[in-house]
Amino acid sequence: MVACVIKDWQGSEVGETALELRVAKAENAAHIVHRALRRQMANARQGTASTKTRAEVRGGGRKPWRQKGTGRARAGSNRSPLWRGGGVIFGPKPRDYSIKMNYKERRLALRTALISRSDSLIVVEDFSDKLPRPKTKELVAAIARWGVQPNDKVLLIVADKQDTIYLSARNIATVKLIQATNLNVFDLLNADWIVATVEALGKIQEVYGG
Repeated sequence: MVACVIKDWQGSEVGETALELRVAKAENAAHIVHRALRRQMANARQGTASTKTRAEVRGGGRKPWRQKGTGRARAGSNRSPLWRGGGVIFGPKPRDYSIKMNYKERRLALRTALISRSDSLIVVEDFSDKLPRPKTKELVAAIARWGVQPNDKVLLIVADKQDTIYLSARNIATVKLIQATNLNVFDLLNADWIVATVEALGKIQEVYGG
């Protein structure tokens, strides 16, 4: 169980809450999180890179010059990989990079990654009413009041998509907004700070607690 201090819009401490999730054993935690991270990054690859071999490059059917008597090296095609415009040796072809991982293992890795970042977790009250209209400057100021440095990468977790928060955060290069039901290992590990609303923390407990 991780105890968290709740902060309000002004950055003052107004209460406490707890996050309790079942995580991997200490000796297996790093391994399972690493596997989940590799899977996510590999599955994001398109795998569409493709090059042509000497058999697929257009042309090259005629022998460039006769076999003997010219003083030059013998050549059978001007589409040899040694020639400019020729084929590619062992070049990439379309392939599937995806890695399989059991559902329960993925969930366990996600919970483990989140708990491992508990020292960088900031819990705040719901602030949708503080942004009646989209205002990036006000959200930047609030994030600073919560103790985040200007150049730190922030993962902002909300319970549900709210247009005012989305429009306020989308133009901040160091902030990534995500819903509690869309957590992933890469974003959790990549952020310097994780800012979650109380409602988002409750949804995380509800969705991933089992």
